[in-house]
Amino acid sequence: MTISLIVAIDNKFGIGKNNQLLWHLPNDLKYFKALTTGKTIVMGRNTHESIGKPLPNRTNVVVSRNANYIAQGCVVVHSLTDAVQYAQANATNELMIIGGGQLYQQALPLCTTLYITHVDAEVQGADVFLPTIDFTQWQLVSTTPHQSDDKHQYPYTFATYIKK
Repeated sequence: MTISLIVAIDNKFGIGKNNQLLWHLPNDLKYFKALTTGKTIVMGRNTHESIGKPLPNRTNVVVSRNANYIAQGCVVVHSLTDAVQYAQANATNELMIIGGGQLYQQALPLCTTLYITHVDAEVQGADVFLPTIDFTQWQLVSTTPHQSDDKHQYPYTFATYIKK
């Protein structure tokens, strides 16, 4: 089973502010949907609550330390280890870690693929960050740059990395 991380980051690795994304980039949302549909996605409780519902056509796994936490339409587990074991038991080909910051921190050492949208911006007030990645440990295998336009405030690049 492949464990992958998918995230959009600004130039300082910012990913969120007040439990929300830092930007609205419709093409990034489409990219996220295309990469995660049909797969098992793992998210922390805060990420799940910011989304507000299970994402369709995916197995939604929510990690919460609260033993009584219920997330309608989702599988609730109590650790990243539990999420990985659930995915293995259900013959998942690719487990997608979708956030937030604490889960990314725990999952990064387990990941073999990174799908990163590099947003060319430094968003003021970001309060959640992706852990710094040592990119010398990763091979860049694809990039697709995009310019800002009337629907995309910032230029951005879709990048895929494979662990060396």
